[in-house]
Amino acid sequence: MNDPINLFGLSTSLLELLSFFLALVTVAFNIRQIHWAWLFSIISSALYAWVFFAARLYGDMGLQAVFIAVSLWGWVSWRRGVAERIAVTRLALGARWLALLSWGLAFFVLARFLAAYTDTDVPHVDGFLTAGSLLGQVLLSRKKIENWQVWIVVDVLYVGLYIYKNLLLTAVLYAIFVILAVVGWRSWSRVCQTV
Repeated sequence: MNDPINLFGLSTSLLELLSFFLALVTVAFNIRQIHWAWLFSIISSALYAWVFFAARLYGDMGLQAVFIAVSLWGWVSWRRGVAERIAVTRLALGARWLALLSWGLAFFVLARFLAAYTDTDVPHVDGFLTAGSLLGQVLLSRKKIENWQVWIVVDVLYVGLYIYKNLLLTAVLYAIFVILAVVGWRSWSRVCQTV
């Protein structure tokens, strides 16, 4: 399933292709605030863990396990929200600074861990993007509009990383994610409630 295939000139695998499509469905559902997004996220994350292991992107591989756990949490929160309706809101100023500080601290810890205990050739980039993705996922599960801003930054940088790692289909996916994150930001901005 992870054997190389050629798709319109891109080297990929059936596993990466399936993960690609499930991830697109996930983001499309997230933009529309459809709780089924979390189920597709779980499946896509499980498949992408395998893809990233083969590419020696261990931070991204481990991130998929976290995505699965957060997706279970998001699924329960959003399902419960059908009755209570979790509203899209903004982070307070103090919470924004705490989010940035958390990203920086997680980056420091992850980069040091990846450099010391794995054979990855990109420990700092992998650590930074993994930490940002963790933050984006937590903010998304709580319907904080800033999640889209985090995803825009992270996804732009992921495009470069995946090109470098020759995961070209995944680089295309993350380029699409940048566009979808802008769409999500605009869509959620229309319904955002101030706290």
